Amino acid sequence: MVKVAIFLATGFEEIEALTVVDLLRRVHVEIDMVSVTGEKKAIGSHNIIVETDKTINQLNFNEYDMLILPGGMPGTLNLEACEVLMSQVDAFYAQGKLLAAICAAPSILGHRHMLEGRLACCYPGFEKDLLGANVSLEPVCVDGKIITSRGMGCAVEFGLKIVEILLGEEVSKDLAGKIIYE
Repeated sequence: MVKVAIFLATGFEEIEALTVVDLLRRVHVEIDMVSVTGEKKAIGSHNIIVETDKTINQLNFNEYDMLILPGGMPGTLNLEACEVLMSQVDAFYAQGKLLAAICAAPSILGHRHMLEGRLACCYPGFEKDLLGANVSLEPVCVDGKIITSRGMGCAVEFGLKIVEILLGEEVSKDLAGKIIYE
């Protein structure tokens, strides 16, 4: 079974995180919401408190197939400041495992030189942080094992693309129909 972790730091964008969690759980992908704060809760950028499944210190990263980074401010900065998470993002990249980031969070991958020569997108104003990327205005970009997306309004498309990458186009299209997504 596929296993995914999505990381929540203080100031994360709630829609970007929870939409992905919801869509993946609808197709029975095991996804853990993981707090990087040490507490099993995270406060979003709009003061919505989310109880997480785990804290980062409880993870065995070897069990996971994909890491997802939601955006939001200061959530993106707080994710990037988490040394444990950044070392695992580096390890996943080195191992050719799946990474996904939306909104401001693709900047994290850019700062780590993971987007050089790749097609990528982000929230407007963060393009300068996608170091060496071929920046796109598409709502979602996939290049190799990296998925990026532009922001909250693209959260459903981002989640459906993750479903497609993990389980196939048929499953993604079926889910899109069930949630009445164009």
